[in-house]
Amino acid sequence: MVFKVKIGSKIENRQLDNDNTTIKHLLNELDISSESVVTKKNGDIVVENELINDEDEIQIIRIIYGG
Repeated sequence: MVFKVKIGSKIENRQLDNDNTTIKHLLNELDISSESVVTKKNGDIVVENELINDEDEIQIIRIIYGG
């Protein structure tokens, strides 16, 4: 099973290891803190416990802090 990950302008196809892969697992694998990003699945904002399914498109949006 394959899904797409979009970070900025970079799009990557990734393989699902199992049926229980969550957004949190993906962020850990990519070494990205869930506190520093907003994640969308197929265009909808989701929480890190959301399961990733075959052919999903996951978009990781980095939050920019500043004043």
